[in-house]
Amino acid sequence: MDMKSDVPRDYESLRSLMIEKRAEMPKRLAQVAAFALAHPEDVAFGTTASIAAGAEVQPSTLIRLAHFLGYDGFSDLQTVFQNKLRDRTSSYEERLINIERSHEEGEDAALLSGFIGAASRSVAELASSVTLEDFSRAVDFLAKADTIYLIAKRRSYPLTAHMAYAFSKLGIKHQIVASPNGVDLETVQFASSGDAAIAASFSPYAADSLDHARALAARGVPVVAVTDSAFSPLASFSSVWFEVSEADFAGFRSLSASMVLAMALPVAIAERRRRQ
Repeated sequence: MDMKSDVPRDYESLRSLMIEKRAEMPKRLAQVAAFALAHPEDVAFGTTASIAAGAEVQPSTLIRLAHFLGYDGFSDLQTVFQNKLRDRTSSYEERLINIERSHEEGEDAALLSGFIGAASRSVAELASSVTLEDFSRAVDFLAKADTIYLIAKRRSYPLTAHMAYAFSKLGIKHQIVASPNGVDLETVQFASSGDAAIAASFSPYAADSLDHARALAARGVPVVAVTDSAFSPLASFSSVWFEVSEADFAGFRSLSASMVLAMALPVAIAERRRRQ
């Protein structure tokens, strides 16, 4: 089957097309698109059955998404993901060999190698997905804020906990939205348009985090989001958002790439304020 020439043949163009058309997509197609952007490796190297299982849809939905985007079929669409990762294939093979060797040495070594590999993949993906322009825009919003509100729950909470520590050491006024007595919604009501917020949430998204971030955005507070997909609810109302794709090992997802942002943002904000 001939591939159509008028559809994106590089990953960034495909990603832009998916974001552009997300409002038009039926629910299941949007679900597959969100999974594909969050897990490009799984889409590049998986089978139709494994990708459908990961996205929790029927295999036919993958074909429907491909046709919706203008591709001849899913294999045509999958080629874009494969081309994105082709240059990194050799390094993956090397990591697999290292993991196999670790299995020979013992289970503990295999686990350590697996988590190191997941962390390395996450940080490498961050380097290609986060632009200097977006990072500078986020720092602009945050450096001008009187108070920076920090929003995260469950797995994302360590990110805001670290930022709260860094902001305290750097003398930056902040408010972590994580009260033990359940008054978080009341806390965000103190925010004004002169403040800003950092919100972190990954699929399945914490409902409280979305509610608090949405409430701040409705009050005119700029929200900088750390999330995992252009289809994340956070992306729809954030002033700036970072797409962070965290790799996993044995079902345990890394926070390595997200923590890079959690470390870089406070220092960049402090440096911007010092210069100004």
